[in-house]
Order: sequence, then C-alpha cells, then structure tokens
Amino acid sequence: MHRKLLALSRRSSVGAGERKMKRQALVLAVLALALASCGVYGPKGNDTGGIIPWSPEAERDAHLIAQANCDRFNRYAVITSIHRVYGDYIAYVCRWDPPPRGTRRFRS
Repeated sequence: MHRKLLALSRRSSVGAGERKMKRQALVLAVLALALASCGVYGPKGNDTGGIIPWSPEAERDAHLIAQANCDRFNRYAVITSIHRVYGDYIAYVCRWDPPPRGTRRFRS
C-alpha cells in the first residue's frame, strides 16, 4: 500500500512539473509575441540617421534622442523634418561636421 501511494505522489509531482513548464512556455510565448509586435515603436537609427515616432514629448526631446544615437558613431544629429501627427515621424541625419553656430533647434 505504501509503495502505491509513493508511486502516485511521484506521478502527481511529475504532472505538476509538466503543467508548470507548459505554463512558463505559454507565458514566454505571449511575452515574445508582445515584444515582437513593438518593432516599429520607439526611435530607430543607424550611422546615417533615423526616425523617432512623433508625440509632443518626443518632439521636446527629439534632439537629445537623435544625438544619443549619433554619439555612438561620433557624429552630430541634425533634425531634418517634423510631422506633427500621431503615427508620423521626426526624421534626423547624422553628420560628420557640427552644425553651424546659431542653428535653430526645434522646440515644442
């Protein structure tokens, strides 16, 4: 009788472990799907420039965000266009030469 109870308890613990692993796999899959769907949101850039999704807050900090990207390549950020519509972007380029003194910086 004792052996049967021991065998049953082992089976239930294995079943619980399998359920836990399946639950963890499901949570991981949902998290991966959520992160993959965020691909176009947020600033994107490389050594030639990039884009920042427009929002009033992003417009306020656009030069800092762009310069943070261009700093990785020892370049200077220059904002080239701002489309003030949700879903559009703030575009910038990374230049070798610093912008001339007195260049206007965009502010909201």
